[in-house]
Amino acid sequence: MSSADLFQEWLTSHSERTELALDALLDSAQTTPLRLHKAMRYAAQGGGKRIRPLLVFAAGQLGGDDSAAKQIALDSAAVAIECIHAYSLVHDDMPCMDDDDLRRGRPTVHKAYDDATALLVGDALQTRAFEVLTKAQCAADMRLAMISALAAASGSRGMAGGQAIDLESVGKKLDLAGLKQMHAMKTGALLSCAVQLGGIAAQLDAQQMANLQNYSQALGLAFQIVDDVLDATADSQTLGKTAGKDAINDKPTYVTLMGLDYAQKTAQELQETAIASLEGFGSKAQALKDLAFLVVNRGK
Repeated sequence: MSSADLFQEWLTSHSERTELALDALLDSAQTTPLRLHKAMRYAAQGGGKRIRPLLVFAAGQLGGDDSAAKQIALDSAAVAIECIHAYSLVHDDMPCMDDDDLRRGRPTVHKAYDDATALLVGDALQTRAFEVLTKAQCAADMRLAMISALAAASGSRGMAGGQAIDLESVGKKLDLAGLKQMHAMKTGALLSCAVQLGGIAAQLDAQQMANLQNYSQALGLAFQIVDDVLDATADSQTLGKTAGKDAINDKPTYVTLMGLDYAQKTAQELQETAIASLEGFGSKAQALKDLAFLVVNRGK
């Protein structure tokens, strides 16, 4: 079997694992209040690339045993970070923020339901993420480390702070350093956290975690640059969301600031940096390497 076939097999099995874990760890749509729980499932189970859970699983392969307890901890971490990501998308799409009607090829939550429900869906998915981690079947210090990492990546110095900078930057000119900071917080923080959660479950040492941090920082920036490129070059059907929104909203992007060629070249360079950071892990890091290729080459 070729390396491409092996990765596709890994990708399929771990994507299915993510969906099963989400189904098991989200409240049933028959739970009161029914409308809220149905909308939460609509938001969290409505497709998507599942990059963050996949990064959790890939980093989790780097060390530790293969015990059932470790696998359960990885499932909990994967669901928790996907709940945070889903909540961020629900709120980001609302009229008070990016005001979008389409997400993952379907109506956004505030369109499928209403604004108030969408607001509550985001709130409830965020708290569900931490509830899932508190119940993860692993050592207490591991649970605490995961909760701390996810809280830091989600808050005002992470994803939410990046969203704030993004909103404040509409119609303004950011320099390259400012753009990097915004994307490191808005997009990169959760991607880095996904890798960190897997590393915690794998019980990696400080140097190994530092190498993972280098990988995830490069990957996070590459992910956002490719998003900028696709927003400028792909259509809505391909993206599953409204194409050209950044230009419509006069938002600073790598494409508008530095040009399409520069953005594409930088994404490739960051991919190389990310993969080089994994050298010390050997063949155990193959899934992380393949995910870096997937991130940078998506849409091609």
